[in-house]
Amino acid sequence: MPTEKTDKTLEIIHYPHPVLRHKSKPIRRVDAELHQIVRQMFSRMYDARGIGLAANQVHLPLRLFVVNLSAEPDEGEEHVFINPVITLPRGSEEMEEGCLSLPELYGHVRRPKQIRLLAYNLRGQEVRLDLEGMLARVVQHETDHLDGVLFPDRMDPAAREELDYELRDLESTFQQRRQQEEIPDDAEIARELSDWEARYC
Repeated sequence: MPTEKTDKTLEIIHYPHPVLRHKSKPIRRVDAELHQIVRQMFSRMYDARGIGLAANQVHLPLRLFVVNLSAEPDEGEEHVFINPVITLPRGSEEMEEGCLSLPELYGHVRRPKQIRLLAYNLRGQEVRLDLEGMLARVVQHETDHLDGVLFPDRMDPAAREELDYELRDLESTFQQRRQQEEIPDDAEIARELSDWEARYC
């Protein structure tokens, strides 16, 4: 796929873009283009001052996400997790979360305090980590993305209702962009996702 098309694809999409509800499929091959995609994902994440970004947030149906808790390209530690699986949830804590695909929206979400993560890195090596604190929360948030789950889905229903106005505003913006043909229709999106899945899944 030409680099120009890849660059165009790797824009952070916003709610209610349908790809955000698409359950990502496991990746079965890693090539030079996937390495390039990961670098561009980090770049988009840093531009947006984020600390985590899942592939379907940039219109890719691939089961991977990137993380750097520092939100800075020259600081912290960069993580790439491919085909993540979360096990052994322990404890519980509630914290405020936000999302690059839901700009300016924040809400409290209760999640397990500790988890075990099983995944692969770009070298094809298995990663097995016992996580807690912010990294555990980000990993759970991004894994949710890969399953088509957004953080408001995890909120208490009463608290979730407080976001309704902002969500409707995002829905209105999305529809306006579609009418202006800035966002393709569902059929074209489905074809694009199928093409990516045929190549990597």
